[in-house]
Amino acid sequence: MFHLSVPWWEFIVRGVVVYLFLLVFLRLTGRRQIGQYDPFDLILLLILSNAVQNSMNAGDNSLIGGLISALTLIGCHVLISRLGWASPRLARWLDGAPRVLIRAGTLDKDTLRDERLTLDDVQAALRAAGCLHTHEVERATIETNGQITVVLRNRASAQGDAATPAPPAA
Repeated sequence: MFHLSVPWWEFIVRGVVVYLFLLVFLRLTGRRQIGQYDPFDLILLLILSNAVQNSMNAGDNSLIGGLISALTLIGCHVLISRLGWASPRLARWLDGAPRVLIRAGTLDKDTLRDERLTLDDVQAALRAAGCLHTHEVERATIETNGQITVVLRNRASAQGDAATPAPPAA
């Protein structure tokens, strides 16, 4: 239980390498996979955690080895968080930048493709915002956390001048 099969420092090196690998891998796969878990993404995450476990512990199942690995991962996370706070450039790489999906009712298909979103994903966000069509949207943005924020057009201006109320009588 307390006997290590590899030197203690090897757990730290393995933990740091796995942490950085997963950070880069998950960042490159896109924001949607991080912010919105559908069953496919959740299964990938669970299998991924199991796959990297052995590369971190080198077959060592000791209590001390597990604690060293856990502390290494927590330490990496704290360090990267603080570095991101101190460096806006690193924070931008880690978190990404919000991207506009719909501007003035027009869907940007390049952004949709780049963010690996389907039309169904966007339509679900529109329905959640209370509209059914892109022409009702002034702006829809995919945020850094993967959520889609929708700003609706002014309903009166979207329906044309006929729906504009008359000025009050003097």
